[in-house]
Formats: sequence, structure tokens, C-alpha cells
Amino acid sequence: MKSIKTKITAGMCVIIMALCASACGTDINPEPIQKNETVSSSSSVSDSNADTQQSKADSSKQADKPKDSSSSQKESSSQADPSKPEPSYKVSLTCVGDNLIHDNIYLEAERNSGQKGKYNFDHAYKPIESYINGDINIINQETIVTDVVPARTYPCFATPKDNADKIKSLGFNVVSMCNNHVFDQGEAALQDSLSYWSKLGVLHYGAYADQADCDNIKTMEVNGIKFAFVGYMEHTNGIDLPDSAKAVVIRLKEEEKVKAQIQKADKMADVVVVSCHYGTEISNELNDQQKYITPKLVQWGADLIIGTQAHALSTCGYLDKPDGTKAFVYYGLGNFLNTMYDKNSLIGLMGKLDVVKDKNSGKISFENVKAIPLISHFEATVFNSDWTNCQIIPYAKYTDEMFAKNFVRNDGFNRNYVNYILNTYVPKEFLSIE
Repeated sequence: MKSIKTKITAGMCVIIMALCASACGTDINPEPIQKNETVSSSSSVSDSNADTQQSKADSSKQADKPKDSSSSQKESSSQADPSKPEPSYKVSLTCVGDNLIHDNIYLEAERNSGQKGKYNFDHAYKPIESYINGDINIINQETIVTDVVPARTYPCFATPKDNADKIKSLGFNVVSMCNNHVFDQGEAALQDSLSYWSKLGVLHYGAYADQADCDNIKTMEVNGIKFAFVGYMEHTNGIDLPDSAKAVVIRLKEEEKVKAQIQKADKMADVVVVSCHYGTEISNELNDQQKYITPKLVQWGADLIIGTQAHALSTCGYLDKPDGTKAFVYYGLGNFLNTMYDKNSLIGLMGKLDVVKDKNSGKISFENVKAIPLISHFEATVFNSDWTNCQIIPYAKYTDEMFAKNFVRNDGFNRNYVNYILNTYVPKEFLSIE
């Protein structure tokens, strides 16, 4: 009887406590409070709010640096996935200039395929295959890849999609489309090209399907380092799209748009890669626009600037950033594969470097920076004949026999000329003949 009374009394006490708690707006939790869970939830909210207010470097620092308090350190270690190794915070990056597909190149590719309307570009890129070996490999696709119109050459290019397939198979996983030929075949061809690169799973930037696509800055995270990619051109050869078009590009003269997008990218990523289609045609010298806008890009947040357009190589080097780190600029990589009949246009560069992130401070640095010379090769008997053996070849592998066969040899294209250009315009600390 005493036991029954005790149970009734206890039950009434619980009911009374619940009624009082309800009146005070307090919930009763039948299970014990887990202290660590409460700390974790609070810390998560706090860190999230802080991240939205801090700069890129500070954000990275918060993410990678152990918390000051011992409870937070325990929380961090308890949440870590022991099966996942710590990232290396080091990324190898390769970049090349204009993939400029003239008729000589795609006609030879068609012959090599053995089938009308099919194109085999293997021979054109064979000598360079082993060099496309970075974690990130970037190429400027100077000509629109599309099947909307047949293959076409200068002045308004259209390149078979088989070329895009080859670019992907080589290892290029990032494509810049900010160039003066982007509107050569109108919006339908541009949209077709954008869709195809997406289908291939290749990150592309610099030309966009619409404003929303432009606003959606393209990013990639590799080995614990997040990259953002944006691109701008000087002009589009006087060709523009109608007002009804949806496609969007940003020109370098639109400084407020350029500034806003780079600053946005800077808040999103550790490294902001900016492709710039600028420079004077067939000139190795920097022009006024390059000298004026490049430091501004760095001030706004650019970490790596990749220059194309001139079809001739230019210098490269470091620029100081506001946070005390350094950006790197390839002012002009020149051409990749092409058959321009100009001795200066046959000499291009491949940029190679390692991007390193300090896991404690979040700051970015560049190591093992290289400018590797490349030669565009093609052979012919007369100008109006078929040009054959169109290839892109590392200068280190370009023999005297190849010089003797190059169609531009009679216009002064020889080893002495190549060495003069390289020694005049490429700083010795970066020039790497390999």
C-alpha cells in the first residue's frame, strides 16, 4: 500500500512540474542533455555567420586553423573523418594560349579520319600530350566548337566538335571562351558550344548562356584549394548579338562589372583565375590597356592572370597584392595549335606552376613557375596547296630538320629568331626549355 501511494505521489509531482514548465514556456527533455552536441551546434552557427563577413584569407584561416578553446579542439577532432587524409594544399596548374583551328588543321584531321565530315585530331596534338599533366589544365578555345554550321576558317571560325572531344581527352578540364571570335557564328552556335562543353564535363567560363549563368561564377576545388574562374575580352571583332539574345560576355572596358565579379569571386575562393583576351596583334610588347588594367585586376582580387589574343608571346611576372602576397601574370601565352603564316605567331608558351595554400593562414603562393616554349609546325610547297603535318611541338623537341621543313622558314623562321624572341621577352627565371 505504501508503495502504491508513493507511485501516485510521484506521478502527481511530475504532472504539476509539467504544468508549471508549460506555463513558463520551458520544454521538458526526458533524455539527458548532451553537452558536446550543444557546443557543436552553437559553434556551427557562429562559424557560419563569421564566414559571411570575413575575407577569403580569413575564411580559409578559420576553416584550417585549430580553434583556440580545448572544447572546440575536441569538437573538431571528433567530427573529423579519419578515413580521409588531410589535403595536400598544393595544386599543379597548366595553361596554354589560343587553340586556333584554321582550315589547314581541320582538313588534315578530316583526311586522317578517312571519313567525310569526321575529324581525327590525334596527330596535331601528339607531341604535346605528355605535357598536359596538371591537376588543372586550362586552354583558351579561340574558335567556337559547333555543329550548327559546317567547319569554317578565318575570319569567322567554326570548329568541329571532334576538336572539343580531343581537347577533353588530352586532359584539359577548364576552357576559357573569352575571346574576339566568340560571336563569329551568332548566338545559336555559341549556345551550342556552351552546351557541348557542359556535356563533356569541362568547366568553361568567359562567355555565358544568360545573365544567371554569368552571375554563377564557376569554381573548382582541388586538394583543399578552391579556384574561381572569370574572363574578359577587349572586343569581339565588331560583331555583336541582337538585343533579344540571351548570351552574355563582359568586356574589359566595362570596369565596374569586371571589378564586381572579381571581388565576388575573391570572397568565394582561395584563388581567382582571370583570363584576359588583350594585347596588340602580332606584338610581343605590352600595350597601354595591358599596363593599365592588369594592376587593377590584381587590386580587385585576381591571383593568376592568363593573357591571350596577340597571337604572340609576351612577358610574365609577379605583381604585389594588397594583402602582401603576390599575384602572377602571363601577359601573353601566344598561340597554341594554329597555322598563321607569321613567324612570330608560331612561338607560344605553356604556363606551368604549383599553387600552394598555407593551411594555417590561408594565404596563397606560387612555386616552380615556368614558361615553356612551344612551336606551331606545318609544311607546304606553295601557299595555295594543302598544308600538312600541322602540329604543336615543345621547343625542346623541335629539331633542325623540323625548322628546315616549316613552311615559314623562308620568312626568317629559324632557331636564331626563336631564341631571340624568348631571350628578349621571357624572364630567365621562368623560361624553361623542356
